[in-house]
Amino acid sequence: MTESATSSTMTPAAAVRAAARLAAGAVAAVPARSWSAPTPCPDYDLRTLVDHLAWGTVLSQRSATRTPFEHDWSSGAPAPFLEGRSVEVWGQALAPELEAAADAWADPAAWEGETTMGSAPMPASVVGPMMLAEFVLHGWDVARSVGARFDVPEPVGQAVLAAVEPLAGMGRDGGWYGPEVPVPADALAFDRALGLTGRDPSWTPPA
Repeated sequence: MTESATSSTMTPAAAVRAAARLAAGAVAAVPARSWSAPTPCPDYDLRTLVDHLAWGTVLSQRSATRTPFEHDWSSGAPAPFLEGRSVEVWGQALAPELEAAADAWADPAAWEGETTMGSAPMPASVVGPMMLAEFVLHGWDVARSVGARFDVPEPVGQAVLAAVEPLAGMGRDGGWYGPEVPVPADALAFDRALGLTGRDPSWTPPA
């Protein structure tokens, strides 16, 4: 991602930092009674979604630092820094890990050459934007599931849109994204990103 893909004042590393803090704030605001709430991701309740975000945080850190990632996804265990903790403190545990991911992507070298996403080799210039989009999109999912506000600055929304546009078709084919939701062409950048990833910007929890 180039600086022009975000804005003239927001670097890619700054966009990751903003994305991480948006996600951390959304999880920190989850009420104790809401961890089984439905989310905009049909296969995930809120607890499962936050664990998914936590694993994304691990993957993001490992990708930025070129640290090997070995995990048996069939085990069903939560992310290492959540294991053994009650869900009520997951927000406290997740926030510093999201900040650590942002720290890792603050190194200009993290954006250069090839890295791995899990076990798949990928250009670092693709992985970095992908993970910042993951943080903001799932932060929105979390906030919407509990009826909380989630205000995405336009430069961050532009960064998310720039990240998902080239991946949307592959994401739908791979099942990462749902069918595209039509969004007006003049909508905010983040709303357009939501639509591309199969999310309805007007989604609210079922009554």
